[in-house]
Amino acid sequence: QVQLVESGGGLVQAGGSLRLSCAASGSFFSINSMGWYRQAPGKQRELVATITSAGVTNYADSVKGRFTISRGNAKHTVSLQMNSLEPEDTAVYYCSADVRIRPGGVLFQYWGQGTQVTVSS
Repeated sequence: QVQLVESGGGLVQAGGSLRLSCAASGSFFSINSMGWYRQAPGKQRELVATITSAGVTNYADSVKGRFTISRGNAKHTVSLQMNSLEPEDTAVYYCSADVRIRPGGVLFQYWGQGTQVTVSS
């Protein structure tokens, strides 16, 4: 069993900032990459940012320069610092983790429950 718990969502004015955090818990061997995805009403879920266990990051073009993803030292937590927020950033944000349950086992992608981010104009 793997659980991802997100926090930090809410309502913010355009130009403001929010910091999302996510922690993985349960029984697993290791976590490789972690990331954040978002889904706006009527649209498919899209990648926002990812980070590997080695610290390599990847960002969507729409958030590059405004958002920063980071991991805790234990590598089972991930945060997303969001600055200069725009109304277009409004969406449900989901934490994701690629988890290896057993040594030598395959990776499975797990998802958090999602947290609402609303940016008012």
